[in-house]
Amino acid sequence: MSSDELRSWIRSADDKSFRDHIIDFTNNSPRTRVRDLHGPIGAARDRCPVQPGSQSEIAGFADYRTMQVFSDRNQFSLLGFAEVRGGFGDADVYSSSIHNETIGQVWGETLLGMDGEQHRHYRDLIAYAFRRKALEPLREKVVEPIVDGLIDRFAGLGRADLVSDLTLLFPVYVIAELLGLPRRDVAQFTAWAVDTILIFHDPVKALAASKLLADYIASQITERRRNPGEDMISQLIAAEVDGQHLCDQEIINFVRILLPAGAETTSRSTSNLLFALMTQPDQWADLRNNPELIDAAIEEGLRWEPPLTSLNRVAVADSELAGVRIPPRSIVACNISAANRDPSRWDRPDLFDIRRPQHAHVAFAHGPHTCLGMHLARMETRVVVEKLLRRIPDIELDTTEQAPEIRGIGFRSPLTLPVAFTPEGGDHQIRASDWTDADLLTLDDALNRLKSELEDALGEIATLRADDAGEDTISPAEQRISAMRARIAHLGTRNRPTAPTQPTGGI
Repeated sequence: MSSDELRSWIRSADDKSFRDHIIDFTNNSPRTRVRDLHGPIGAARDRCPVQPGSQSEIAGFADYRTMQVFSDRNQFSLLGFAEVRGGFGDADVYSSSIHNETIGQVWGETLLGMDGEQHRHYRDLIAYAFRRKALEPLREKVVEPIVDGLIDRFAGLGRADLVSDLTLLFPVYVIAELLGLPRRDVAQFTAWAVDTILIFHDPVKALAASKLLADYIASQITERRRNPGEDMISQLIAAEVDGQHLCDQEIINFVRILLPAGAETTSRSTSNLLFALMTQPDQWADLRNNPELIDAAIEEGLRWEPPLTSLNRVAVADSELAGVRIPPRSIVACNISAANRDPSRWDRPDLFDIRRPQHAHVAFAHGPHTCLGMHLARMETRVVVEKLLRRIPDIELDTTEQAPEIRGIGFRSPLTLPVAFTPEGGDHQIRASDWTDADLLTLDDALNRLKSELEDALGEIATLRADDAGEDTISPAEQRISAMRARIAHLGTRNRPTAPTQPTGGI
């Protein structure tokens, strides 16, 4: 499929089911209840960069994790930049094997839980699919048409939710394209992958999703062995280091983590960056006038609000950091959020500033476990920012909607990001000859989707009214009504030309 064909398919793809699944998963997660994380974590760091207890306890929240491993062992949190960087870098003292006891229950033994020679060997094989030569064509062939196709859906409307309409979706489509998944399977693959993260508080559902996902990936591997292509699964099958290849189970385990560990983090980091730029319009204006600052803005976004707040290690030897003794078998949380706002490294670290002097952060961890997909993640985010700057440069926060906020612990990002802008192309009349059948179908599809959302919201309200008869309640659904009505009105009243008829009856 060509880039134009991919863009056209994305423009009209039906992704409501997996989008709603991710939104419901996020909104209902106990992680999402946490609002102010940086305040209490930062105050604890400033008292001592190593603290006993989990990050939830330090921040004053009940730990959402129900696994026995967390209640049976001592827990410590590294909060200072130097301490977190040291925790990531010293695998001989702080092992990654704790992941095999936790998320490994649903993802299997993966790169995340390996150390030493095993980790180096496996990483070398996996890195084959992430080498720069393999990633270079992806921008033009995959990422750009996907982002453009999603922006096509709302660029003419004048309003959008950058989370549900863009950042939630584009990394999922990128991963699906990289893996060469049949497009009809994207929604189901996404739902299973997302549900594996429930292992921390709903193990039954998580384990069931893990099994279904493994069976599906196994069938894809069998197909690629028969008919190899240019996709990542085919590349993993072909990868060879010192005569060694990945077995099917190793490929299954790696593919199983790609969407939750890769797409979700990219979705959240891009959302966090856009949140910072939209809520601080002077920063967006600076970026619009100086697009050479895009890379600096991406790094500042990763520093200021990393998508992943911490990563666990387990102490394999008795150690001491910042005067605090950490006994063997203790779980050690390397808190990325606190480290990236350490005032000993950054001036006024709580401020988002795309022009601040650049210092290395730990959003992608550090040492042997530095994120393998960081180059892809940066490239994806850069494409999103570039496309928004080029296509709808006057985009700004929609103040008629409820103000967005970043929430979460473990994973952290805004739930919504409503924006308004001048519709792409302005208000000038569009000639009928400029419209293709695909354009007309896209407009009809957008209108139908908005009508469907409105009907769903009205149904929610009717149910609430029946349940809460006599009470003056306002549901979240009602808060979405005015915006959807405005968007529908804009679509319905827009000067929509009729597609030109083809001449008949000869020349």
